[in-house]
Amino acid sequence: MQLFQFDHSFLALGEAFYRHCAPTPVAAPELIAFNSALAAELGLLEANSSPDQNVLAQMFSGNQLPAGAQPIATVYAGHQFGGFNPQLGDGRAILLGEVVDQQGQRRDIQLKGAGRTPYSRGGDGRSPLGPVLREYLISEAMHALGIPTTRALAAVSSGEAVQREQALPGAILTRVAASHIRVGSFQFFAARGEVEHLRALADYVIARHYPSVQSSHANPYLGLLEQVVQRQAALVAQWMSVGFIHGVMNTDNVLVSGETVDYGPCAFIDEYHPESVFSAIDKKGRYAYQMQPAIVQWNMARFAETLLPLLSDNEETAVALATEVVRSVQPLYEQAWLARMRAKVGWYSEQPEDRSLLEDLFIAMDSNDVDFTLFFRNLCTAVAEPLQAHGCAQLFANPQAWFDWAERWAARLALEPNTNSQERTQRMRAANPAVIARNHRVQQALDKATLSADFDEFHRLRRILAEPFHDHPADADWLAPPAQEEVVQNTFCGT
Repeated sequence: MQLFQFDHSFLALGEAFYRHCAPTPVAAPELIAFNSALAAELGLLEANSSPDQNVLAQMFSGNQLPAGAQPIATVYAGHQFGGFNPQLGDGRAILLGEVVDQQGQRRDIQLKGAGRTPYSRGGDGRSPLGPVLREYLISEAMHALGIPTTRALAAVSSGEAVQREQALPGAILTRVAASHIRVGSFQFFAARGEVEHLRALADYVIARHYPSVQSSHANPYLGLLEQVVQRQAALVAQWMSVGFIHGVMNTDNVLVSGETVDYGPCAFIDEYHPESVFSAIDKKGRYAYQMQPAIVQWNMARFAETLLPLLSDNEETAVALATEVVRSVQPLYEQAWLARMRAKVGWYSEQPEDRSLLEDLFIAMDSNDVDFTLFFRNLCTAVAEPLQAHGCAQLFANPQAWFDWAERWAARLALEPNTNSQERTQRMRAANPAVIARNHRVQQALDKATLSADFDEFHRLRRILAEPFHDHPADADWLAPPAQEEVVQNTFCGT
């Protein structure tokens, strides 16, 4: 394996933004998983190389840092379930540095669960095995679905116990991101009134993520706000289109790059119910499935607030500029969501009744306990003869609800430009995954790994989730929705 060719552009911002800290060595690291495809993308693998697993385990546990690493923990603030905490920071994550990948894109390399940092606030800085494997599985599943996300490069067991409510095996995740700069990173300096640090951070983000803004926008900081808003609105529309619930949309979990980050209490819905909540800590449903479009606007309002001193020297002008951009979140989301939903149901033109027809479909799905993923995948073949699609009808508690909607769907399909049903089916299959990381299978894989060090189901899921738009007939029964006794009601943060 080639050594990382680390760069450290973030360090140039100065120590107001981070603290140097080294990973805490672990007793007996063992490699669980190594993402060789991502490693090749990052330029870490030589052709036909077979990296030594012991070397990888030592490197990705933090026991032996690669040459050129300059480990740091970054500081940030954040609104957590609506309440503001003025200082959070990387309490169990250590950034080793940046690499420039094969496409010329700068990427962060971070160890998560690598031990205490100056921002651990009394925590141990470690991660149990289960949350590491969950983030590995779901972040890579999201990538395969085409949804912007942080990536998982490696998972290593530590050979040590992590004490939570009980002693659990520990592990370390190597996470790759376009950057780990959050809305909360901006909030930290805004709350302290440190405008020059705020400006330095904004300039860095523009240069790293939105360089065109510098030359194309009369007010680059307003351009930065517009770009982040656009990416976040589009990201949440993608989540909604596959039934994904993030579970903890705090502002410290919102990356300004537009990638999904932090896969603690996340989940994909099985039966469609818009009020679905799986996070055990979300007692009031703040981050329920149906709340995500509203929360992204709330989060973008908090981001806009941090930029006010940069938008204009006149406070009234700055507020007016920011308000206009924040108000654009919902129209941008709506546009992105409709585009994705039209693709899912086989529409390639726009008609005025599309929104209401989709709303009626979701009302019918909700009242009939319809499995979200299974329904939309079945819809791909139902498009040939909607009124004969008994496979779809069988998913509804009241099959007539399907036929009532299918009649209207067929009429709407008739308004489309000429496209044969086989071509439409293929296009719909590219928009409707056959496979998602279903809660019960993920939990079963984590339980086996945690309780008996059996990683077979974890690796089986890794293989299947890498091809979500393919049918997997050999695994069809295993990929089915959960039986009643298999339903997972709660997911948990790994802190």
